[in-house]
Amino acid sequence: QVQLVESGGGLVQPGGSLRLSCAASGSSNRLNVMGWYRQAPGKQRELVARIFSGGRTDYADSVKGRFTISRDNAKNTVSLQMNSLRPEDTAVYYCNVELSVFVYWGQGTQVTVSS
Repeated sequence: QVQLVESGGGLVQPGGSLRLSCAASGSSNRLNVMGWYRQAPGKQRELVARIFSGGRTDYADSVKGRFTISRDNAKNTVSLQMNSLRPEDTAVYYCNVELSVFVYWGQGTQVTVSS
């Protein structure tokens, strides 16, 4: 069983930055994929960014060039640096990891972009 603890959400003005972090515990194996999803009110949960164990990354088109995902395999952590934030980035952000055939989710952290 993998446990995920997220941190770093909050309120920021448009154009500002936030950094989300997620620490995974409970597994001695390297996690295949680590990533971030988000869900805005009334919308479906969507992929924001993910990073594979070998370093390959995927980003949603809406965040390319503004967000950067990174991971520390030794510590089983994944981070999301979010720059040039927009009001439409407002959502609950969820950490997501895949280990073998299992998928685990964090509890979510609120990101609000507003002046």
